[in-house]
Amino acid sequence: MPRGGWYSVGVVLMFAVLPFVYGNHALLFNMMMYLVLAQGINVLFGFTGYLPFGYVGFFGTGAYGTSLAILLLHLPPLPALLVGAAAAMLVGLVLAPLLKLSGAYFAIASLAASEVVYYIVSNPHLTPLTQGPYGISLVQTYNAAQSYAVMVAVLALALGAVVYLRNSNLGLALQAIREEPISAGFAGINVVRERTRAWLLSAALAGLAGGVYAWHVSVFYPKPVFDLSISVFAIVFTLFGGAATLLGPVVGTLLLYGLYNWIGISQPEYFQLVFGIVIVVLVLFLPNGLMSLLRRIRVDVP
Repeated sequence: MPRGGWYSVGVVLMFAVLPFVYGNHALLFNMMMYLVLAQGINVLFGFTGYLPFGYVGFFGTGAYGTSLAILLLHLPPLPALLVGAAAAMLVGLVLAPLLKLSGAYFAIASLAASEVVYYIVSNPHLTPLTQGPYGISLVQTYNAAQSYAVMVAVLALALGAVVYLRNSNLGLALQAIREEPISAGFAGINVVRERTRAWLLSAALAGLAGGVYAWHVSVFYPKPVFDLSISVFAIVFTLFGGAATLLGPVVGTLLLYGLYNWIGISQPEYFQLVFGIVIVVLVLFLPNGLMSLLRRIRVDVP
């Protein structure tokens, strides 16, 4: 088993079994969704150093690609999910020139790109194609149990992708590019190609998460699936736990989304205060996330 593989199996089995002992299936589903998104952020930021504020654009594209494949092409949900993932990757390919930017320029440009995608799908003139601002209804395919099971499978895929990157030459190449792109190029690494591969893999994971979300909720509107808070939550969860690790995004998502569910929904003003304090403390004392604390006491972190 590759390094980190058993941890991935444990996380997947936990979410597969929890519905039988814990009744809040909506919480479990949303937590898995953010786990997938956090690992998608991890693939891009943790291994290449690109922080996409507009990551929600891939999520929304996946939701719409899957939904329109069901409504217009009359595909069953599972093949439609592949269409949603392909649509997200196609958007990623179109936006690949953004990878020429770096730092804050890339982050802001990706945010602007996601807004462009949002305004395209919500345009009233495209109502015959995308339903415009009037929302999507997939009630004819609604099946909460099946969509939950598929999200478990997508979570396994996301964790498997990170395990692969942490144990493969591609992962080493991406980390070399993150640290010294010029030196990596001189060492024979195709910097543009490897960055693009990570970008498209990250887009596919978000597209799958968005597609399963659309299937699970069955009725949604453009604004919620392109809401910037989705990107922000996924990024914060990843950074809180520790990027470029397998367990960092998992721990960050479980702790912070659990905190959000505990006080954020009923008392959002207190959640914002506590959330802000947690982030400030993290930035000041653990800038590399909680996993860096384990490294300080010489614990091997997958």
